[in-house]
Parts: sequence; C-alpha cells; structure tokens
Amino acid sequence: MIKRLTPYLGIVIALLCLNSKISAQEWENDIYPRIGEAPINGGFAMDNYWVWGSSVVKGNDGTFHMFVSRWPKSLPFHPGWMLASEIVHAVAEKAEGPYEFVEVALGARGAKYWDGRSAHNPRVVKYKDTYVMFYMGSTHPFDEISDLSLDSPQTIVARSNKRIGIATSKSLNGPWQRRDKCILETKPDTFYEFLTSNPAPWINEDGSVDLIFKSRKYNKNFPFHSSMKIGLAKADHYEGPYSVAVSEPIFGVDKIGEVEDPFLWKDKNGYHMIAKDQRGQITGKMHSGVLAHSKDAINWKLDKDPLAYTRNIKWSGGSVIEMGQLERPFVLIQNGVLTHLFFATMDGPGGFSNSTKSWNMVIPLNNEKTNKNLNIIK
Repeated sequence: MIKRLTPYLGIVIALLCLNSKISAQEWENDIYPRIGEAPINGGFAMDNYWVWGSSVVKGNDGTFHMFVSRWPKSLPFHPGWMLASEIVHAVAEKAEGPYEFVEVALGARGAKYWDGRSAHNPRVVKYKDTYVMFYMGSTHPFDEISDLSLDSPQTIVARSNKRIGIATSKSLNGPWQRRDKCILETKPDTFYEFLTSNPAPWINEDGSVDLIFKSRKYNKNFPFHSSMKIGLAKADHYEGPYSVAVSEPIFGVDKIGEVEDPFLWKDKNGYHMIAKDQRGQITGKMHSGVLAHSKDAINWKLDKDPLAYTRNIKWSGGSVIEMGQLERPFVLIQNGVLTHLFFATMDGPGGFSNSTKSWNMVIPLNNEKTNKNLNIIK
C-alpha cells in the first residue's frame, strides 16, 4: 500500500507547501510598504471651513469625485461637526487632486429630520446604475449654537442623535434622494444603545450589504457613553431593512482593541479592514492604522503585519512631518488594485483644539513595495 502511494507523496507535499504559501500571502500587508509621498498641493481644503473625512469615486468621464464633510470655522472643530456638518462635492482631473468645490450634496434640512442638522462621514458606493451614499446624520432643536463645548446640552443631544442613513442618486452630480428614516437605529440593552455612526459598507454582487459601524453604550454619568465599539449589520438590499448580525461588538477595548474609522473592502480571500488604532492598544502607536481580515466579516484577525500607516507623513517637498491628527482612512480601489490612501488631517501638535486648519490629504501607493527609514519632524 505504501509503495503504491509513494509516487503521489511528492505531489501531496508540493500541494501542501503551495497551500501554505497561498495562506501566508493571503493577508500580506499591501499598504504600509507601498506608502509614497503626499503631494503638497493635493487633496482638498476650503477657506473658512473645517474639512474632514472623504469618499472618492472615479466617474464615467474619468474625473474623480470627492464627497467630504465641512462645517464653519466659526464653531470649534470638536464638537462643531456634530451640530453643523454638511457633505459637499468636489472634483479633480486626477486622484491626487487638487479637488475643487462643486456644490453642497447634503446640507441642513431642519430639526424635524433625523439628519436635519448634521450630515457627516460619507461613503459612496456604486451598485448597478445607482450611487449609494452611506453617512452619519444627527439633529437637535437648537437654533442658536453658542458657548459650545463637549458638556454643553447642544453637544450631548446631537451626539446621542447620531444615526446611519443613506441617500441615492443616478449621477455623482446629484441630486441626492434622502430618506426620512435612518437605516440603523439604536436598541436598548445593546452595545449600540447610545448611537450608530461611521458607516463602512460593502455591497455584494447579489445586492446584499455588509455594514461595519461604530457604536457606544449608554452610561448614566457624563459623558453618558462608553468607549467605542465596532459592530456588523447586514441587509439583503441597500434599502434595508438592516439588522445587527451579532450581539457582541467585533472590535472593542476588550476584543482585539479599540478602533475607529473603519474602511471595509473585499477580495477573493475575504474581507479586509483598515482602521485607526484609537489608543495604540494594537500597534503600540496611538492613532496609527490597523489592518485586519475576516472570512465572514464577523470573526476578525489582525494581519501578520497589522501596521497600515503612522502619523509620520513624507511630503513631496521632502519634509517628513508628524501630523497633529490623521484619521478617516479611505482606500481608493481601481480595477481591483489599491491605488491611493486618503486621510482627514490637521496641523498642530495633536488634539482637536490645538489646530488652525484641517483638510483631506492623499497619498499614492507605490507599485513596488519599499519601506525606508524616515527622519521625523516633530
């Protein structure tokens, strides 16, 4: 029997080695070794506005369309976005930009609507002939916003009203049809009982949706909410209904680590996520990027080399600067290839209250993987 099997042993061993090689490469870090130089005049900024996280789509005409949050600099950056953000549309001839403002895509529409006062954190996905914008919305009854702080009544109400919704359009130039109801509500006695926010969707070929989202539990004492928790919701169609797939968060302080601003994509190997390491609990570098993978979008593992990026950015002028804030990572995927990283960023030493400007920046990903030691400018 052994003699009969001997000629096949070499084939079996070869197949096992090949499978081992494929498994090792499935979750290879395809971002950090490819990070290039950020163009100084790239991305998108606006005078007199705070500008934050973007979603970029290449149009049928070859131009690039950015959907991005903004709110007036007459308000403090944080928590001004919760009370007065709107989503605007900008375009560029190339992915790096610079992007030029075109119009307001989703603006304020009145306190009676779930998203009537603030629209924020857009993510635009095309399904068949329709563009679907997932975003966070909020509302509050205050016509006057003054003396704004994290513990002001306006902020507390606006934060607790954060929900996820969608708007749709047949064109990237709009108009965008908004819904009168959000798609993902809170639920008492769950990890998402206080708010739902920061949508990271993936629409499958059959039209079903996997939606990763940020949430918090309710606490009775200020600030009335827990640390951030990441959950997964699913729907058979982007219109919904959506239901939370598992009763526990898929990421949190007590599970893998606390992350924020997830971005989700899928390839033949399964699901991939890039997110911000909120506490440095995972990478050892606070607010750096984390890479994780999953076969089912429920059970996640960190990549073998999970560091996706750091706040140290090399600019096209040659300088390397540790950015004050580097958040809302967005990966532009063209023809199945990850080509650009977009970030919301700030100047200053760090902290939302220590900045004079914010904007959306972009970094091309090199085709050849290189990882050079950089001299850091504090």
